[in-house]
Amino acid sequence: VQLQASGGGRVETGQSLRLSCVASGSITSVFNGKVMAWYRQPPGKERELVASATRLGETTYTDSAKGRFTISRDNARKTVYLQMNNLKESDTAVYYCNAYPPFGSYVWGWGQGTLVTVSS
Repeated sequence: VQLQASGGGRVETGQSLRLSCVASGSITSVFNGKVMAWYRQPPGKERELVASATRLGETTYTDSAKGRFTISRDNARKTVYLQMNNLKESDTAVYYCNAYPPFGSYVWGWGQGTLVTVSS
């Protein structure tokens, strides 16, 4: 399975981006059985959780994402989305999607991620 994240770019503070991540090569039933999440790795820091979504659309967000980001998924397309609004410089990071929790054989390879750069 390859996780292909896209949609990143360079934006100014307050602007929006929509990220997509496709689980290529995954069997739909396997994808649907996983809680999927977005993670990010800011420059010089460790990777951190941003948001997660179950197959049924139940979502959770970290405090930094609440009220600004929306995670969603299209199970038939094996795709996870992250709508990011009102971006801040502190959102600058490489964004990845993967299963949650990110442990052992439950997760797939991390892929390249997609870079989001927010500047004032």
